[in-house]
Parts: sequence; structure tokens; C-alpha cells
Amino acid sequence: MEFLITARELAGELAAPVPPVLLDVRYRMGGPPGHGEYAKGHIPGARYVDLDAELAAPPGAGGRHPLPDADAFGAAMRRAGVGADTDVVVYDDANGWGPARAWWLLRWAGHHRVKVLDGGLAAWKAAGGPLSTEEPPPGEGDFAPRPGGMPVVDADGAAELARRGLLLDARAGERYRGEVEPVDPVAGHIPGAVSAPTTANTAPDGTYLPAGELAARFAALGATTAPEVGVYCGSGVSAAHQILALAEAGIPATLYPGSWSEWITTPTRPITTGPSPT
Repeated sequence: MEFLITARELAGELAAPVPPVLLDVRYRMGGPPGHGEYAKGHIPGARYVDLDAELAAPPGAGGRHPLPDADAFGAAMRRAGVGADTDVVVYDDANGWGPARAWWLLRWAGHHRVKVLDGGLAAWKAAGGPLSTEEPPPGEGDFAPRPGGMPVVDADGAAELARRGLLLDARAGERYRGEVEPVDPVAGHIPGAVSAPTTANTAPDGTYLPAGELAARFAALGATTAPEVGVYCGSGVSAAHQILALAEAGIPATLYPGSWSEWITTPTRPITTGPSPT
């Protein structure tokens, strides 16, 4: 199954009698909401979705971006125009983390007809796609979430997965090694986890690497021989980008939604620093 769509493919689908629902999921870690940039120019017909407010529950013991309440998420998607049988395309103007989070959540909630615009808004503009400052009214979708469409583990499950399979840490290498920690109060990584920054999933123009190259990357990390693959990051956002890349390579993976920001809320959980998994 294809999880990505090119800008030219999207332009063709938007010209069809029943175009896909477009979700603009601009997100900057630690930055302001992306609505301001969305208002300056977005793909015509796209509705803005706020990652912090609509694609996550409030931060707390479950981390900085816990999974949203299913009913609240369903309401947000209906306002965005998502129906049970609609095709959905998600995009952003940055590193692709926000769209990957929306892609993963929709699939987790039982909606599998969703793709990510490869290369985001930059690819759309490079292909000659128009922009609009007109904001569509709220949608009238009928999507009803059915959680369970994507596998998840809690903190104990992540620790066990690191022992019996392969747990990938999607954060930047320096955060994994514990050299710096710009977001969370404690640095380091989950014992047994292997460093696999999401930046290695994409080309310089922001598009995902070809499936064969992604497969080779993850094979070198041990993903093709491990009995199970899991992914975490700081708060479960960039890890979704990794899971999409793994899916493109034909490798299923489990998300630890709470990720590092939840792991460190329990002082007794072990922490490792340095370049080695253990």
C-alpha cells in the first residue's frame, strides 16, 4: 500500500469530481501554533489542524503529546471534513512530523485512506501548485474513530521490546547520547534502544527516500531480522515519521506514544547515555 502522494498526483486528485480532504498540520516543536503561517497561504481547500490541541491530549504524566481522547479526535476530524469513506491527504511546510502524526492517528483510529504529501508545501509550490488565503468553513464529516488500527506499547512494553526486538529512538543523535536535551528535563535514552534519527529518512528537499533506500537503512539497523520493531522519540510525534518511513520500506512498527517525555516521569526507570544502546 502506498502511504505517500506526490504533488502532481495530488493536483490530479484535487481536480477529480470527489477530491480528497486536505489537512494542513503545521507544527514546530516548542513553537507557536501553525495557524498564522497557514493563513498566509495554503493549498486551496485545506483546513488547518492544530497538533497540540487536536492531535494530542493535554501534556502530563503521559508525556508532552499523549494520544488524544478518541471522541475528541473524532470531533476534530469531522470538523476538518473527514468522513468514513473520504480520502485524506495531510501536509505541512517543514519536516513532515505533523502530517505523519495525523497519518498515524487516523490509521490508529480506523481510517486507512490517508496519505502524506511527499515533500509538503515546498513540493506543491515547486510543482506550480497554487496557494490560497481563504479558509474553508468547518467540515461536516461523519468519521467515527475505532481505536486499535495501529499497535502501541506503554513504558513497560517499550522496555520489553528493547530486550526482545528492536526499539528505535527517532530523536537527533545528540539527544539520544544525552549530550544535550533542549526539551525534556532529563537527557539520555531507553536502555537497549538504537539511535535512528528521522533526518536520515528524507532527502535534502524533504521528500522521503525511495523505499529501497529506506529498506536498506532499516536493515542496517537490524529491523529486518528483529522479531518486532518499535519506535519512540521525545513525545510520539517524530516517531510517527519513522513509522511511516518503515511502512514505506515494508516493515511494520509499534509506537510508544508517551516516548521519552513519559519515560522520565518515573524516577526509577533506567536511563542510558552515550552512543551505545546499553
